[in-house]
Amino acid sequence: MEMRADLLIVGAGMVGSALALALQGSGLEVLLLDGSPLSVKPFDTQAPFEPRVSALSIASQRILDRLGVWDGIASRRSSPYSDMQVWDGSGTGQIHFAAASVHADVLGHIVENRVVQDALLDRLHDCDLGLLANARLEQMRRSGDDWLLTLADGRTLRAPLVIAADGANSAVRRLTGMATREWDYLHHAIVTSVRCSKPHQMTAWQRFTDHGPLAFLPLECDGQQDWCSIVWSTTPSEAERLMALDDEGFCRELERAFEGRLGSVLSADPRLRVPLRQRHAKRYVAEGLALIGDAAHTIHPLAGQGVNLGFLDAAVLAEVLLQAAARGERLADVKVLSRYERRRMPHNLALMAAMEGFERLFQADPLPVRWLRNTGLKMVDRMPEAKALFVREALGLTGDLPALAKA
Repeated sequence: MEMRADLLIVGAGMVGSALALALQGSGLEVLLLDGSPLSVKPFDTQAPFEPRVSALSIASQRILDRLGVWDGIASRRSSPYSDMQVWDGSGTGQIHFAAASVHADVLGHIVENRVVQDALLDRLHDCDLGLLANARLEQMRRSGDDWLLTLADGRTLRAPLVIAADGANSAVRRLTGMATREWDYLHHAIVTSVRCSKPHQMTAWQRFTDHGPLAFLPLECDGQQDWCSIVWSTTPSEAERLMALDDEGFCRELERAFEGRLGSVLSADPRLRVPLRQRHAKRYVAEGLALIGDAAHTIHPLAGQGVNLGFLDAAVLAEVLLQAAARGERLADVKVLSRYERRRMPHNLALMAAMEGFERLFQADPLPVRWLRNTGLKMVDRMPEAKALFVREALGLTGDLPALAKA
């Protein structure tokens, strides 16, 4: 039996689910499919933290709030942070950013990816959107003016417009031949949650070490501020050595690398190691096809901006499609879809370039470069207006914002 829809979204992760909710009530027949069961487990507030977290910006919070999702996140577990401390472990340069500098209460929230995902799924199950669970894409080809998708179990789906929201290793992107530029950072990230002897003070901490950046992101549970999510970027050989340590040995290494800023590292949850690779699609759109989120771009986790870019992708694409539908335009037309690409690609590329340059600057070893970056950090730290610009960027409140992200 062949199923048909006006629009197919492949991938019900955070970004794909947000796009589906943004299109709710549009009159379009939307079908969201994913290879997972799309089930939601009851949340246990005493459960250990999930190792994968996102630093949700104020723009992302606004989008999720308007989609009816933020209350579901807040009722589970989220950790606001109001300050950021960054310093060079190979020098004396450091810089402090504060939400108060732009009259904001917080810079953002650290939230476990699973929490965001479950809150989105709760909303999806309450909507009239089509959900197709356990649907793994196997083949995809053009059929007249439509795309014809074949699933692993033999079912077929047909739609004039397909949105790829299926992650960094997107099957849609691969099956349709959408080209990418990509390169290996030659770094791996170790992620886990740790408990420290000193409170994190609602502050995101980041030290640039000789091997790569180390971030301590604040987590909060029952009002306690002694837990942090860590993202430790380092060379593959060093990552392998750190992963082989027992928990006590790892905690001691982590404490030394972090210069004991939060006292002793008392315990660590199970660790994950993730190879870091940057990827950017040469085009986000083709006839009847659009890429969003990690399917279109993946960046270094340096600033935790990946999912924020994805939520903005989803909000802009939904806005473009709804405006086109109101004008009676054909949504699958590449001219319509290119409006989304023109609004999002420059912003994404600019942030990717900034993160790449920042990472390379702090990996540079020559003494003059070290002196320059330490001097630069000290200078910027004494320039309130320059820091305020950075803070507004971190809040996600600059550039061509979609209506869902505006105040």
